[in-house]
Amino acid sequence: MTTRLRELIQQLGEAIHESVIESEQIAGVVEEIRRNGYDVLLMLEATIALNDLAEEAEAEQVEVHVGHPGEEQAFTQNDLSFLRSLRISIAGEKKDATDPDAK
Repeated sequence: MTTRLRELIQQLGEAIHESVIESEQIAGVVEEIRRNGYDVLLMLEATIALNDLAEEAEAEQVEVHVGHPGEEQAFTQNDLSFLRSLRISIAGEKKDATDPDAK
């Protein structure tokens, strides 16, 4: 990850933080909770995922059978990795012996 990319991610985090702090809607709800006798501690977690667009454009398309016979749907390796991370298998997907999630 380049220094510039790190700076941009930092700026994104700061922008998200500022938007939450300045939100009148959030402030109003927090105030209503306090009027009801509760203190509020708001902790948010943001996950930022980046995909290199150049690599994604070159990603191998994998044809797998989904649904009715003759119906083909193309998935990238990123799509398949994501589905595997959710423990979702795709019918017709070739198992990769180097993939620890492949069974």
